[in-house]
Amino acid sequence: MWDWSENQIELIMIRHGATKANEEHRYLGNTDESLSVQGITILQKEKNNGTYPMIDKLFASPMKRCIQTAEILYPDIQPVIVPDWREMDFGDFEGKNYQDLQEDRRYQKWIDSNGTLPFPNGESRATFIKRSKQGLYAMCKELSKTVRSADMKYVVIGMIVHGGTIMALLSSFYGGEYFDHQTANGKGYCCKLCCDGKHIHFEDLREL
Repeated sequence: MWDWSENQIELIMIRHGATKANEEHRYLGNTDESLSVQGITILQKEKNNGTYPMIDKLFASPMKRCIQTAEILYPDIQPVIVPDWREMDFGDFEGKNYQDLQEDRRYQKWIDSNGTLPFPNGESRATFIKRSKQGLYAMCKELSKTVRSADMKYVVIGMIVHGGTIMALLSSFYGGEYFDHQTANGKGYCCKLCCDGKHIHFEDLREL
């Protein structure tokens, strides 16, 4: 494990910009959809308004909507891709919204479970959270090289990921329930990444 007790690591977690499916409130998981025109416009506006802090290093999901968001917000920084941060597999619900699913009994069962049942032919929340945490550990392994080699005492790390990834990581390393940490496209959170050599946790959480 990594001991950063003498270093200050700031995390900037940003959900990717909006896609057409996001705007239509559809489940968007494995489909590698690009940002919409409106999604790009909003990101550029927020960037010009100073919403997104300067960072030293950038990590991202491998999915197109995250890579495009990274290119817009931090064009001069090449992101390190974290494969385990791809979006949840929504299975048979992929590409559908509430109107499409309201007559589907499987959807009602999933709603009644508070989202804990696996998606039909897809992924469970528990599996997704485990995968998201593995991605964070991979990021920390990569980050430890940077901190050591540059002898950096204060580092700001950007993460361009999915809304589900943010919910998974914050509920695991900060606290609260999974759905407590929902965030809109292009929005996100800042926090401190702390590690004492044994455990990782987040502190001082605040919205962007």
